[in-house]
Amino acid sequence: MRRERIVLVGAGRAAAAAAATLRREGFDGDLVVVGDEPHPPYRRPPLSKAWDGAAPCVDDLLVRDAEWYGTNAVELITGTRAVALDCASRQLTLADGARLGYDRLLLATGGRPRRLPGVRGDRIHHLRTVADAAALREQLAGDGPLVVLGGGFLGCEVAAAARASGVEVTIVEMAPTLLSRAVSPELGELFAALHRSRGVTVLTGERVDSVVQAGDQVVVRTCAQVLECAALLVAIGISRSTELLSGTPVACDDGVLVDEFAATSVPGVYAAGDVAAAHHPRYGRRVRVEHDDNAVRQATVAARNMLGARDVYDDPHWFWSDQFEHNLQMVGSPEGHDRSVVRGSPGEGAFSVFHLRGDRLVSVLAFDRGRDVVTGRKLVAAGATVAAEQLEDDAVDLRRLLRRQGGRPS
Repeated sequence: MRRERIVLVGAGRAAAAAAATLRREGFDGDLVVVGDEPHPPYRRPPLSKAWDGAAPCVDDLLVRDAEWYGTNAVELITGTRAVALDCASRQLTLADGARLGYDRLLLATGGRPRRLPGVRGDRIHHLRTVADAAALREQLAGDGPLVVLGGGFLGCEVAAAARASGVEVTIVEMAPTLLSRAVSPELGELFAALHRSRGVTVLTGERVDSVVQAGDQVVVRTCAQVLECAALLVAIGISRSTELLSGTPVACDDGVLVDEFAATSVPGVYAAGDVAAAHHPRYGRRVRVEHDDNAVRQATVAARNMLGARDVYDDPHWFWSDQFEHNLQMVGSPEGHDRSVVRGSPGEGAFSVFHLRGDRLVSVLAFDRGRDVVTGRKLVAAGATVAAEQLEDDAVDLRRLLRRQGGRPS
């Protein structure tokens, strides 16, 4: 009797979570993970969040050690890209010409950094892989300077880590504030002030007109000035890696379109992680989430559904960012909120912001108050109705509010 085979394309966080779930749920057929990097799946967040001057060691970042894959009969095919997909015959073709048949397929190909058109050079960097991180750090073994194009989470985290290690850093952001796609203008200004207080030059509202590498220097011309640096990091987001799906019936629109079960438009094909554009019942629209936690949770749901479950992925999204000694966390989405309640003291120390739609808590943002997010995440997931006065009162234990909703305190 032929053994079933499940193939996971993209050897990242989502594929690792799916592989572990499939084995834990009792799948005993062939299980294959295909990735174009030469390593087993590893954690990417530390590439931007930690910077001690040493090149990152992939062994310290592995989701699971290499022995786990052998012990659990997971075939790892690394350093090889999937180049063609035939959905009718359920065949995947690799760059070396090998063909893999599959019964079910998970697309977890992630994304690739957006690039500036026509801009190339060995001192112009992007950050997605451990090799990218090593190359950037090697060039910044001295004191820089480093220019970061993009004031989102990745750019700000690298800027903070590099500055903390003594590198001269400038952030150039076209929007009026840092982190403009994720947080309020007020919080964006707070982070800009934090960076400036540590010696980072923060330029907001500036458009980049040209980038040219000349020898061992990169010259960045903005609408207002000229910057010279030893290295340039381009951190302007990612494009979803969907090239494999060209000419296939798998529906895509800035990502692979999936439903609440993580299923694509083609039977037997699922998608999870950064590459997925998912219908999210909680928000009533499609969302694309580029955070580690989402990749793990969505891939876990996809894996269970590959085995016949009908789990719905509707978890509130959670992310975190470490910059200097400060931590920012957010759970849920403030979209459509009509009231914000602050707990703590913004501008003076740690604080949290609770976003409500009516009396329903829809998101929590915490600056150096991670404990509020631990319980807040459960309140948001439960669709809790909470009195604003209780959220504002620091003397009220959030765990007590959770117990009133019938949930389990942390």
